[in-house]
Amino acid sequence: MLRTILVTSIRTRGILRAWLPSNILLDFIRTRAGLKWGVPAMLISGVYFAIAYWCTVAIDNGGPGWLHLVFLVCVWSAFKFLIMGPVSLVLLANARGVERVQRQRAAQATTEVSDGDESNPAATSPQKDPAAS
Repeated sequence: MLRTILVTSIRTRGILRAWLPSNILLDFIRTRAGLKWGVPAMLISGVYFAIAYWCTVAIDNGGPGWLHLVFLVCVWSAFKFLIMGPVSLVLLANARGVERVQRQRAAQATTEVSDGDESNPAATSPQKDPAAS
């Protein structure tokens, strides 16, 4: 029995991960190009909360029981979008910091290559001939 529940839960997660619109959009937001859309995407949580509210009203007025599942999915998706806004800002700041360090290292490497041996003090210092001693 426990194995059946576990397998069903894993398969359900796989289906929802691939086909639920909120997961598809959140996967895009987690990319480097999509990080800037994290805060505006928080507004989508309002739509999900509105759908959840509509489901509770319909359930209270004698609607079908499967609306409880729709309610849970909508509330879960709304909270995912609410959380993703601040998380995307942190990830964006981190990505920009890494990019800044990479640009600085590239500029430093370019400067060292263009300077040649002038930047290496050991190359310009006089060498003693070991045979002369």
